Amino acid sequence: MKIAMLARNPKLYSHRRLLEAAEERGHQLQILNTLRCTMNITSHRPSILYNGETLKGFDAVIPRIGASITHYGLAVLRQFEMMGVWPLNESVAVGRSRDKLRSMQIFAKHGLGLPVTAFAHDPKQTDEVLKIIGGAPAVIKLLEGTQGIGVVLGETSNSAKSVIEAFRGLNVNILVQEFIKEAGSSDIRIFVVGGKVVAAMKRTGAEGDFRSNLHRGGTATMVKITPEERSTAVRAAKVMGLNVAGVDILRSNHGPVIMEVNSSPGLEGIENATGKDIAGQIIQFIEANASPGKTKTKGKG
Repeated sequence: MKIAMLARNPKLYSHRRLLEAAEERGHQLQILNTLRCTMNITSHRPSILYNGETLKGFDAVIPRIGASITHYGLAVLRQFEMMGVWPLNESVAVGRSRDKLRSMQIFAKHGLGLPVTAFAHDPKQTDEVLKIIGGAPAVIKLLEGTQGIGVVLGETSNSAKSVIEAFRGLNVNILVQEFIKEAGSSDIRIFVVGGKVVAAMKRTGAEGDFRSNLHRGGTATMVKITPEERSTAVRAAKVMGLNVAGVDILRSNHGPVIMEVNSSPGLEGIENATGKDIAGQIIQFIEANASPGKTKTKGKG
């Protein structure tokens, strides 16, 4: 098979592992810098040019689109889909996962566990927002934030109000969520491939940091998950329409609650913590499912 991967940094662990796994199984994988792809949008023969040459003959595309270039990356991914190239994760599903508010609304619609979440435009509604989530402490999140950036804990009502008003003063969109105290500074990352859980790890934040992101100094260990946690992760990936997903949950007193579903989950932490060949399992899934024009465009966009 000939596989394209949309990724700006070929040196990242995840991208190197996917390349190695593909080559080990006899496939050709080409890493394409997403921003260097030029689209020729025509009615009958849509195409993509890369460094001046028309891309041809790809059987599948793996989107590893950075959050900062989501809009352009999705346009390139849609172009591959128009060309009949099978995507590991479809553009509609990736777009859903990148919108934290929309994701939460979809999860709520399907009855999946969530932290109590509030969203408002008017900074004058701060008291109302905090009342909805049960008061401080409160977690305030930028809708566009990733890897723990733009996530702040307001430990008291006054500090939470100050953070909310500061963010709104910058004219950025935020979510405000209840703080799941019993989870401490830990969460569970559950890796789903093709509707099945293939690995899980517990991430614990650095001392003094309530965020558990590995990029922010957190640590990861293998963890045994419950049937309810397994079911939650599989359902979350399914309602997003994602074939490959990293589902982040917290263990609350009322069961697992979803924090986020990542459509381009990193492989380094999960492979090191569990010793499993996740990259190989992703390539095997592509082998079993990729076929021309098989894009389902799950959902309505």
